[in-house]
Amino acid sequence: MSVDNFSRESLAIQVGTRLTGDNVVTALDRVKVVQGCPQSIRADNGPEFISKSLDWWAYFNKVTLGFIRLRKQTNNDYIESFNGRVRQECLNQHWFLSLADAQEQIDQWWLDYNENRPHSSLGNQTPVEFARSNNLHSVICHRQ
Repeated sequence: MSVDNFSRESLAIQVGTRLTGDNVVTALDRVKVVQGCPQSIRADNGPEFISKSLDWWAYFNKVTLGFIRLRKQTNNDYIESFNGRVRQECLNQHWFLSLADAQEQIDQWWLDYNENRPHSSLGNQTPVEFARSNNLHSVICHRQ
């Protein structure tokens, strides 16, 4: 999962049984095509984020990698809040029949979150509206 700290827009959600650094790089490449590269990425210390794949991707794309302190998820509060919302509003509400079904259901929730839900912290704009009106994306935070 990735969230832009500035706009609160969720930029990607990748479904899988085991995600690797290569999966993270693939998701970031998709985000890069649509949004451009972030200046920095803050992530937890999961194996998919401390991988050589992500390290090389960041180096070649001139993206600064930062890691939260171990067992200090509050250092990544936007993504923690977002994860709770995904869990409560999507994952706990559906019974997934397959990974493809899970990706489809989660993608529907993801679109609704980004495009239809105004946030009071964004001046009652949706994350997509806010991002477009400011023409800027700041820091992306990731966590599984």
